[in-house]
Amino acid sequence: MHILTTKSFDEDYAALPDNIKKLADSKLHIFLKNQRHPSLRIKKMEGSGDIWEGRITKNYRFTFQTERGICVLRRIGAHDILRTP
Repeated sequence: MHILTTKSFDEDYAALPDNIKKLADSKLHIFLKNQRHPSLRIKKMEGSGDIWEGRITKNYRFTFQTERGICVLRRIGAHDILRTP
């Protein structure tokens, strides 16, 4: 699977606290190997078309879309990012 990131994702990631960046790196590594890993708690976002969310911690999430073997990481951060996935 090919992975792309949006400008929003890159900016969100840069603004994360260092400890959350480390956890995010670990979870995204798991995500690359197995999108169905239970620790990610992947689910489709209600009312957002084909956008999905994954869990980094209890309070931090990432959003993504997949199409034709390409995964686009859209946003990453606290629950606030789910308002504009």
